Amino acid sequence: MTDVAKKGVTLLVIGFAAFYLLTQPEDAAGAIRTAFDAVVEGLKAVGRFFTALGN
Repeated sequence: MTDVAKKGVTLLVIGFAAFYLLTQPEDAAGAIRTAFDAVVEGLKAVGRFFTALGN
């Protein structure tokens, strides 16, 4: 991808996120909460993996 295309895609994603946040804030908050929970669960799984390696 060229730099112009990357910037265009980035602006489109940011624009969509802003539109979604402004038009449906409850749904946007739920999506962020779900994504955060997924990251936390992933980090917990990595921790369990390294703990199991030590045993």
